[in-house]
Amino acid sequence: MSLVRYRYRAYPNAEQARALARVFGCARVVYNDCLRLRRDAHAGGEKVSDTEVQRRVVTLAKQTPQRAWLGEVASVALVQACQDARRAYRNWFDSLSGKRKGRKGGAPRFRSRKDNRQSIRLTRNGFALRGNGRVYVAKVGDLRVEWSRPLLSVPSSCTVIREADGRYFVSFVVERESDPLPSRTAEIGVDLGLDRLAVTSDGEIVDNPRHLRGAQRRLASGQRALARKQKGSANRHKAVRRVAVRHRKVRETRLDAHHKLALRLVRDNQAVHLESLSVAGLARTKLARSIHDVGWSILVRLIEEKAAHYGRSVVKVGRGFPSSQLCSACGHRDGPKPLGVRLWTCRVCGAEHDRDLNAARNVLAEGARIAAGLAEIENACGAGVRPGLVPASGDEAGTRLGALG
Repeated sequence: MSLVRYRYRAYPNAEQARALARVFGCARVVYNDCLRLRRDAHAGGEKVSDTEVQRRVVTLAKQTPQRAWLGEVASVALVQACQDARRAYRNWFDSLSGKRKGRKGGAPRFRSRKDNRQSIRLTRNGFALRGNGRVYVAKVGDLRVEWSRPLLSVPSSCTVIREADGRYFVSFVVERESDPLPSRTAEIGVDLGLDRLAVTSDGEIVDNPRHLRGAQRRLASGQRALARKQKGSANRHKAVRRVAVRHRKVRETRLDAHHKLALRLVRDNQAVHLESLSVAGLARTKLARSIHDVGWSILVRLIEEKAAHYGRSVVKVGRGFPSSQLCSACGHRDGPKPLGVRLWTCRVCGAEHDRDLNAARNVLAEGARIAAGLAEIENACGAGVRPGLVPASGDEAGTRLGALG
């Protein structure tokens, strides 16, 4: 059992679109008020509970002339905006303390009305599924939704989203049962790269389609047209939407290709062995645009999600494993090689290797050892992480008091 999001296209009419814009704005104001209140309380040395924050920025704020218009929208969206601000601070604190994995996160930022993507989150008392196929949103009305697939369970929450290109979506959180596939004996190792998106241990080569590079000329043209438009004008709004549409096409084309590749790898193999990559570190190099264009992180995440759903296993090999230096035939470590070397010959056994195919086979072998519990934890230089115990010599100097005695 796992929680997943099912997203559907929504088509609000003009009146509903204005009501949603009002809710988006009120939720944004409440979120910013929560951040401001917490910052001021921290600066003044005051401890404010989550309940007190919600009481001040929602309940008491509605009674003031400056925030009286908060009563025009559903309170559930405002309460969830407070919860989002609380979670933003909690994630920041967990990141600083090391409890939250990944890169260190920054402090929560204020939301702007100029943000092209707007959303509100609703719990069960803020939305309802109608029998006619529409979705009721509190104080907005019944939204027409295009149901591309049925919901697997009763949704626990609903998020209404307005994308930068002007499209509306309704996203539901539902429970999904795992669907294990028939067991297979095949296992595969995958080497990810830039020139080739993926090379598998059985010899398959998946070329990198370079979606962003293919659309770069059209994107640049749209950005230039956007830069020439006057800020705040209707023409600038249209130009923003055109640029957003072009970015969306690149994003969705890449995501569709990754979905298909991940499903095929998971469906045809019982275990998928991958190499851990420092994508954040590589994205700070001169290859940053190519790194983001290839989408390694998205592909790995999709493989892990589909493997968990279909009863497969994913094994990650440490990033310090020298997959490109080892000979997959005899195991000899030939040493580091420049990226321009794509073919090389082992000096011990004479086997000729394709760099990526050899790396995929080594990842498969190392992943099988890790799954069997036979692999040793090694650092990037190949040596053990912890040195062995060394007995102290007889003439080793002791403490100062001992030397004086």
